[in-house]
Amino acid sequence: MLQKKIKIGNLTTENNFFLAPLAGFSDFAMREICLEYGAGLTFTEMVSCKGILYDNENTKDLLCTSPREKIKCAQIFGNDPEIMRRAIESEYLSGFDVIDINFGCPMPKIYNNGEGSALLANPSLAEKIVYECSKTGKPITCKMRIGITDGKFVTEDFVKAIQNGGAKMITVHGRTRDKIYAGEPNYGEIAKAKKVASVPIIANGGIFTKQDAEVMIKRTGADGVMIARGALERPWIFAELLGNNISVDKKILINGHIDRLLTKYDDKTVAIIFRKQLCLYLKGEKNSAELKQKLFTYKDTASIKNELERFFK
Repeated sequence: MLQKKIKIGNLTTENNFFLAPLAGFSDFAMREICLEYGAGLTFTEMVSCKGILYDNENTKDLLCTSPREKIKCAQIFGNDPEIMRRAIESEYLSGFDVIDINFGCPMPKIYNNGEGSALLANPSLAEKIVYECSKTGKPITCKMRIGITDGKFVTEDFVKAIQNGGAKMITVHGRTRDKIYAGEPNYGEIAKAKKVASVPIIANGGIFTKQDAEVMIKRTGADGVMIARGALERPWIFAELLGNNISVDKKILINGHIDRLLTKYDDKTVAIIFRKQLCLYLKGEKNSAELKQKLFTYKDTASIKNELERFFK
């Protein structure tokens, strides 16, 4: 596996294996865990620029960071260049070193509002957004998809547009918006992005193992990989990519994740918000279906831990 550092403006990452920004999952605790396993860079969940300017409490919660993040990266979304620049200049994003712009979210709520992957149909506006955001002086990176519908790819033109706007790094998810997360990523389109780019290209999509990552880099020529669902199920994938031998105790990992969340949220909130992640940790465990159903009824972390203690005997 080809390991190397990635330059983002005047910043340099530890390696080229990154954790993707994931709505509802990549909170400060998950980012901290992935960094401990060796992730070279992590990003906050995507946050609304309008939410930042309107002083939205939920938006502020998403921007909680960890001391382990040597390079702090926030991912934002929007479609108004000026509003997005003002959000970056606000106190909420002042402590972040890198700002990543989301041009790939396929969810209807975002897409139908003309944000996320909807901007793939408007490369000139995307270029203006990146250009305006770059005025803040912070390095601007972008995450994109290869098009809105399968067969109608915009990869090369869109990469050129956001690069012209000043993007310092581009992550390409090798699927169109209509595919959401289904099917094999389109290696050919990611390779096209790499050919026309003068900034680092990070490949994203369908990476669950070290072999997946090796195939992705070999077939696309990408400078690195960004891992999403594969890291949620197995955050130690970063250690594997780095060639580090590790022994994982899931019970200790899960209890530690809960304890990290408890440093910020009350007990009931943690018990509820951790459910989705807990199901991913338990994926592949024998006889875990009944356990998952039971865990979804608990509203305190002590009950969750007690149940896990019995399960992992």
